[in-house]
Amino acid sequence: MRIFSAVRPTGEIHIGNYLGSINQWIELQEQHDCYFAIADLHAITTPYDKNALKDKIFNLAVTYLSLGVNPDKCAFFVQSKVREHTELAWLIGTIVPVGELQRMTQFKDKSKQHKEYVNAGLLNYPILMAADILLYKAEGVPVGKDQKQHVEFARNAGEKFNKQFGECFPIPEPIIPTNQANIMSLRDPEHKMSKSGDQKGCINVFEEEDSLRKKIMSAETDTGKEIKFDLENKKGVSNLLSIYSAFSKIEIPALEQKYEGKSYAEFKKDLAELLILKLGEIKKKRDSYYKNPDIIFDMLDKGAEKAREKAQKTIEEVKQKMGL
Repeated sequence: MRIFSAVRPTGEIHIGNYLGSINQWIELQEQHDCYFAIADLHAITTPYDKNALKDKIFNLAVTYLSLGVNPDKCAFFVQSKVREHTELAWLIGTIVPVGELQRMTQFKDKSKQHKEYVNAGLLNYPILMAADILLYKAEGVPVGKDQKQHVEFARNAGEKFNKQFGECFPIPEPIIPTNQANIMSLRDPEHKMSKSGDQKGCINVFEEEDSLRKKIMSAETDTGKEIKFDLENKKGVSNLLSIYSAFSKIEIPALEQKYEGKSYAEFKKDLAELLILKLGEIKKKRDSYYKNPDIIFDMLDKGAEKAREKAQKTIEEVKQKMGL
């Protein structure tokens, strides 16, 4: 199966991101033909610092490579380095009704959030996302539930093009993980872990050791003593068990048995040390990349070259079918 996915360069990555979307990329690249992009063109549709953007792109590339994205097993590249993304977006834009764009949830949300920055790019965001997917004739798109609407938009655009101009695009399916751990805030386990929320409830992938320990040791639990997975009555403990299980590869029932009769403090201490160990290994990889930045640029250039090879063929076919 051919897979496409992209991520905006928006700052630090937390462990919820790692155990969710990034882990999915790492698993998919082992079995499928994957195209993974750093979506810098999408990033400029909302307010951003032009002086910091290149650093964010570079840092995101370093982070994903450190976490296990392998450019020998996928095309990993910067979106704007493959101009066919914007070319196909224009071509698709000529067959997409404006009303469909205005109904998109993301446009409504971002328009309210950034009232001073409502631009045509934000409105056309779904067209570019559809182009991202269709450009590589992707059959699968790994997404969270909140992004499913964008895959539906790409499906509709592909079907509309095929009907109007002749068969060209496979119709992509969303790939939504069913066994993915939902990592919640350490301080408020009712809500997902977020870098824009309470920083004390969020653990970044490159969190300093002392800070990490403090956050785990002060994580929300409950007034009981039992270390048991119970999303109804023990949300905080359940969240910590999910994190422990994901990083240790030990099933939750085995962890419940291991910590039977032990205190929350013992459990939290062990979890903190586990995270320090696992994230420390990732930090070492990151540091080696920072010492050799040319390696990163070379990997991204090769990824863009591989992506362009497929993208150019698609554009030529699309133009031919449209009579250009």
